Amino acid sequence: MTRPTGLDTHPDILEMRAKYERASWSAGAQAIDGLTLLAGLYLAISPWVAGFFGLQRITVSNLVTGLFLAALGVGFASAYGRTYGLTWLAPVLGVWAIVSPWILRSATTSTLWNNIVTGAVILLLGLGAMAVGSRPARMPMR
Repeated sequence: MTRPTGLDTHPDILEMRAKYERASWSAGAQAIDGLTLLAGLYLAISPWVAGFFGLQRITVSNLVTGLFLAALGVGFASAYGRTYGLTWLAPVLGVWAIVSPWILRSATTSTLWNNIVTGAVILLLGLGAMAVGSRPARMPMR
């Protein structure tokens, strides 16, 4: 009989995952997860919605970043205890969405407004996702 090795079965890891899973069941956490998924999907389709005609670099950047963020949102919603360690990526992706028009030299009026507003929303949702797991656990009422 083989015993599992590593930290996957360590009691502290199991307790931490259980804490994050309990935190993810709150209405606020579920709203953040759903909105993160929707923000990622919007960022992915935004080049066609906002009309980034002829701007291939920002189009590809928004598509890839948006799909990655949507996948993170699905991960947060389905297995928050296992994906909590990745929540720091969401605010980073929000900052990338904000600065990418300048870095990729695709700064037109439509790309700027679209990416600044969408990036700010993603940044706030990412900070909210990080805050969900860092709240102290509530003691059960007696």
